[in-house]
Amino acid sequence: MSVQPEAFFTTGATGSAVSRAVERGTSVQRARLAAGAFDTAIEIELADTTDRREDACSLINRRYAWRGYGSHHALPAHRASATFTASDVSRVLGTVTLVVDSDAGLAADKIFADELDPFRQTQGRKICELSRLAFETGLPSKPLLAALFHIVFIYGYHHHRCTDLFIEVNPRHRRFYEAMLGFKPIGTPRTNASVGAPSQLMWLEISSIRRRIDAAMGDLSSDATPRSLYALFFSPDDALELADELTSDDAVYRTRNGNALVKVFLPDL
Repeated sequence: MSVQPEAFFTTGATGSAVSRAVERGTSVQRARLAAGAFDTAIEIELADTTDRREDACSLINRRYAWRGYGSHHALPAHRASATFTASDVSRVLGTVTLVVDSDAGLAADKIFADELDPFRQTQGRKICELSRLAFETGLPSKPLLAALFHIVFIYGYHHHRCTDLFIEVNPRHRRFYEAMLGFKPIGTPRTNASVGAPSQLMWLEISSIRRRIDAAMGDLSSDATPRSLYALFFSPDDALELADELTSDDAVYRTRNGNALVKVFLPDL
């Protein structure tokens, strides 16, 4: 049986269970696809043109320099990578790059090859990484983060069928990725010379994302603050619509003609 992309990235709850959870979680301000749901419109684009790549690079280097990580970082240019940007009418607000394992390897191989090799050498597994994550402010809104991650997960699974996702983070950010997205640390921190800072390798099994979304839907059944970004992922109906849009044959070509990959609406940033 073939597995549809939305099977991994939408909730397994159905019918009245979803309705009750969403109704009781009305305080959760997740992004929406419906025009006018919120005043802030955000376009998610693939940085597949010179202008878009320059805009993404400018944001990355500005934010990395502010953190003391240097200002001469470039985006990967090979076919196994895809850079996403989130923009409002005037500027790029955030960017993240998905890199799939290939002959070029992953950026994390520079210092964590010994940790990555057992995964890539296991039959049936395909690894990828998130890199070059940057936002216009030091504390981006959680709905924007959740929307961008959800879109990248759906897009990346459909186009590459990866099984294991990695990310390098400064150890002081480890708890955020553990609590918000369920990443687990692999090994101990090492020095990343490219940014002159310690780096912790984190791992997320992609097949667990469906379960995490289901668990987050349970969070909406109470008045408690959502415990993870998964609670702010798109609603089941929006996720199914996204899967159709992001996995259509013309999705990539649509962006090359100057159109957004998808437009979402967010509460005030």
